[in-house]
Amino acid sequence: MKTTEQKWLSVYVENEVGVLARVSGLFSGKLYNLNSLTVGETEAKDISRMTISLFSDDRTFEQVKYQLSNMIEVIQVIDYSDIPIHTKEVMYIKLPYDENLENDLDKLAKNNSFTIVEETTHQLLIECINTDKQNNQLIADLKQFISQEIEIIRGGSVAIASLVKE
Repeated sequence: MKTTEQKWLSVYVENEVGVLARVSGLFSGKLYNLNSLTVGETEAKDISRMTISLFSDDRTFEQVKYQLSNMIEVIQVIDYSDIPIHTKEVMYIKLPYDENLENDLDKLAKNNSFTIVEETTHQLLIECINTDKQNNQLIADLKQFISQEIEIIRGGSVAIASLVKE
């Protein structure tokens, strides 16, 4: 039986029109499922860095790395499988506000990291910069207190190798 687990790649690519479409097209064309894909310019304006998270078995992951490495626009593929990394994801949550929610949020703040960035008499906007697992937990915790619909926006994870190697 193939075991799937979360895997991380850092992919340096030429900062050109269409590169993101070609990389994401590789995933959809081969029926690989991305968990998260974030892209941003690096310190060099002509190079972008993609952080890719996916759940896969080892064989599929090796195929993904091989196919990415063979793309013309790809400069470097870094596998984060066997090294310590730091990951974070930006998430915003818009939720209905009532007086009871304040006590619930105080309870949640003991185990979760978030900031209230805006509030009105009817709504709150929360910003969270945590790992994706911590953000998943915050959502689950919030749903215990709030029966109404909440709006969630997630920005995708970024990852970087730790300075300390194990």
